[in-house]
Amino acid sequence: MTYRVVVTGWGVISSIGHTAAAYWSNLSRGVSGIADATIIPTDHLAQKVVAEVKDFDPRKYFDDRQVTTLDRVSQFGVVAAREAIEHAGISFGDGLSERTATIIGTGVGGQTTQDESYKRLYEEHAKRLHPLTIPKLMVNAPASQVSMHCGLRGPCFAVASACASATHAIGLAFHLVRSGGATCAVTGGSDACITFGTMKGWEAMRVMAPDTCRPFSRDRKGMVIGEGAAIVVLESLEHARQRSATILGEIVGFGMSSDASDLLSPDEDGMVRALEGALADGRLSPSEIQYVNAHGTGTAANDETETQAIKRTFGQHAGKLAISSNKSMIGHALGAAGALELVATLMAIKEETVPPTINYLGPDPTCNLDYVPNEARPLRVEAALSNSFAFGGLNAVLAVKRL
Repeated sequence: MTYRVVVTGWGVISSIGHTAAAYWSNLSRGVSGIADATIIPTDHLAQKVVAEVKDFDPRKYFDDRQVTTLDRVSQFGVVAAREAIEHAGISFGDGLSERTATIIGTGVGGQTTQDESYKRLYEEHAKRLHPLTIPKLMVNAPASQVSMHCGLRGPCFAVASACASATHAIGLAFHLVRSGGATCAVTGGSDACITFGTMKGWEAMRVMAPDTCRPFSRDRKGMVIGEGAAIVVLESLEHARQRSATILGEIVGFGMSSDASDLLSPDEDGMVRALEGALADGRLSPSEIQYVNAHGTGTAANDETETQAIKRTFGQHAGKLAISSNKSMIGHALGAAGALELVATLMAIKEETVPPTINYLGPDPTCNLDYVPNEARPLRVEAALSNSFAFGGLNAVLAVKRL
């Protein structure tokens, strides 16, 4: 037996808002979270702009002991999960805890802890590190901390597939609930990679923009690193209706593929297979889609390749799609990106408004579709796709519908 899977709650912490409501308010108004970094030293950075979670005080959410045992990446994950669960109005008594999965995507885990540890070891010549260094920096820490803080005792694990981590996590949670392996899932992504060491690594790749992120635009210069978390509560439609939950949208399809070609260069064929897979899994024809929330990193190669993949997948209907990239406002939140973008896609359906691609200067000859430039657009969306295309050639696409 298979079950229909719906979203009943969401939670967000991002560079443009510490709650889901604030996130949508700023996203729909085209407010940018990109600015000079303040949480790391920038004197020796060539690219100083990031999309950081500003004015985040962990002591608003955690006691002193918890603050010392959770890396920033786990703090974000728990904060977003708590909001999502409260928004869903769900409690996990009567055995539901054991039937609820926790699946969280993250890129590389606790980079703040790792960066600080390396500094103590190699610069300050410390003889020992914090005894919880490993539990704080491990990739599964956000998933484990969400499970513990929210009392979720079902399947719990992390997904790490670079920039597709959150989309893979949500897709696997969707599969688990659809198959009956879990009744509910708390799923999404969290990342906090704005550290000095990580930023130097990104600089070395020469894909970073010096000023801002301009997806699909002429004169785009690259990506901007962001951070944050987004978590959604998934339930079987039957369970959601039994408890009279407010349904925010339905996940109907999930497509995955691997390029199996290059660690860094995107591959059109791989993207197309993931896009077509999501449509087929959701039993959707291309003409039924009104909106695509694009991966849209702002790099020359990604935006051109994604545009071509959309054209191949949708044919003549590609010209009728509204397409936008949230990364123009929130930067690239890496392992959290797909979750932040899925929430934006669901919000676009609920609010009948698609968020814009800001910083858009005009069409590039290789990117000539409708990217909702600079201003949000009223649009009734019945069905949409949310794309994630990661380093390593890892592609994941979710298909969602209005219910």
